[in-house]
Amino acid sequence: MTDRQHLRLVEAFPELAADIVALLYAEDENHPLADTVEHLLFHSVCSCSATCTNLLTAPRGSSGCWVVQLERNGEDVIWLSLDPTATVITDIEVLDGRDLGPAGRWPG
Repeated sequence: MTDRQHLRLVEAFPELAADIVALLYAEDENHPLADTVEHLLFHSVCSCSATCTNLLTAPRGSSGCWVVQLERNGEDVIWLSLDPTATVITDIEVLDGRDLGPAGRWPG
């Protein structure tokens, strides 16, 4: 699939994208990743298990070892995996139990 065939994350999961931006800005009002969220592509959901809550925003295998843990009320709610340069969000693990709707059940 080419980039033109992928929805943007903000189209597939508008509330989640807005939450990520708000949480990044709450962490740092100039957080460099916040401005990248509107450009992220939604590649697929992770297919490692039926209960996995990872959304891929880059091709499989793009992640490096960097993770940004976003918290609400002292609890991790979203983890952002980053590429090896720590500048691109490659996948999003949704930990807060939200229903991701039909797009969240789309096979990868």
